[in-house]
Amino acid sequence: MKKRYGYSPEMPFFSMFMSATRRASLLIAALMIALIALIDSRVAAEIPLGFLYLVPMLVVGTSFTRWEICGVATVCAWLAETFDEYPWGPNTGLPRDLLYFAAFFCMGLFMHEVTRSRKLSVQQMLQIESEMTARRDAEEQLKVLVDSSPAAIITTSSNGCILLANDAANRLFGLKPGTLPGLPIRDYLPSLINVPALDSNRQAFRTAMQCRGRRADGEVFQADVWFSTYVTSAGPRLAAMVLDTSEDLRTHEESNFHQMLASSRIIVAAVSHEVRNVCGAIALVHENLARSGVLKENKDFETLGTLVLALERIAAMDLRQSASHAAGVEIQPLLDELRIVIESSLRDGGVTIRWEIEEDLPPVWADRQSLMQVFLNLTKNSERAMEDQERKELTVNARREALGVAIRFCDTGGGVARPERLFHPFQVEAQSTGLGLYLSRAFMRSFKGDLHYEPETGGSTFVVELSPAPRESKNDSYEQRDSVTADRRSRPVPREPQPASSD
Repeated sequence: MKKRYGYSPEMPFFSMFMSATRRASLLIAALMIALIALIDSRVAAEIPLGFLYLVPMLVVGTSFTRWEICGVATVCAWLAETFDEYPWGPNTGLPRDLLYFAAFFCMGLFMHEVTRSRKLSVQQMLQIESEMTARRDAEEQLKVLVDSSPAAIITTSSNGCILLANDAANRLFGLKPGTLPGLPIRDYLPSLINVPALDSNRQAFRTAMQCRGRRADGEVFQADVWFSTYVTSAGPRLAAMVLDTSEDLRTHEESNFHQMLASSRIIVAAVSHEVRNVCGAIALVHENLARSGVLKENKDFETLGTLVLALERIAAMDLRQSASHAAGVEIQPLLDELRIVIESSLRDGGVTIRWEIEEDLPPVWADRQSLMQVFLNLTKNSERAMEDQERKELTVNARREALGVAIRFCDTGGGVARPERLFHPFQVEAQSTGLGLYLSRAFMRSFKGDLHYEPETGGSTFVVELSPAPRESKNDSYEQRDSVTADRRSRPVPREPQPASSD
């Protein structure tokens, strides 16, 4: 910087004085003034040398203030008048002295402003260079971030032409590196062309969407797109970050399919159980009629008995516990997900929810999706039960117990009127099919857990009990925990009538 903005041989002579210190400028100016005064005092009077004081005034102007320049100009004017041989008078001397002072002061003031402007220019240049360096560093870091990002990042023009794309974008759309810029975005993400046109008077978009993407070979995939629009001097632009979420979609659909199969199996088993009870009653009546002998020779009566037996065989399905999808599940992250899902809707409904989660809970044996469905069913039941209550509070308590982990859902919904009918399908008082709690308990027992009801004063408590899964190995057989489950289910559950009902 000193070579660029300080003195150098290529710059004018007085540039060295612009970068000099105040003390150096004062010393140089004093020596110049003394030397000029000495020469002026010894040369002939016919040769006026007062104009030479303009040189030290240039030096003074580089470092002195305006008032100091005024003082030095006064001294120089006095010296020039002193060593001149012209007679001084009001009519001739005073205008001459004023001319001397004005010339010296204006020269110093001119140099003062030139120096000040130069310093300001140097400061501005340094600031600009600093900003350019910072901007260049930021651009380099941003370029490295974009190039190394696993997400596809692209920018497009207002007509949908791709301007920039990183390597991940080329890989996502099945193209060779560097071939995506210049191609139309509608060939790969058709939904982006529906983004409204942007002009300088319209608010920019910053949002996300899920759409279908297309690779160069025609393969279709699900894409999550986060995009924003902005305006540049060259026109509107769109920047987008794209992720392929096809695997998440497949996992979600497979999970829903397995959940549907499990629910359907339980529902069919419940229906079969009810049909089997009805068939048993019909068979008993048929047997009594056959024993009386009144319809003994009636073919239709014999056919009716055959149909009842066939229907009984069809309905002879029982709910078999299946633990094919159960594994060790960390309960804390699952409860965090439940909190994200339900807290907003409960808050909108005026329900206060409290979370009492014991730290460092052990892993439990469960099917993660089924266990989440159980939690959601219990919270929804509590929310419905508290709709007409003045006090709406739901407490989720999770802690260790001797037989594993117990999670309690305690509400202030008034309780259950007929606890003995809980967990039975097709209840008459239920708001829909009455299968919610029945399916929830079936899910729990399918991975060696349990669900039961504990009455509370002014409310209800449903307890989800889970068997612990050792941290060292999550593949232990369920037979090793049968005795624990049998002991848990053999414990008595208190039955006290409450003034409200629940599904």
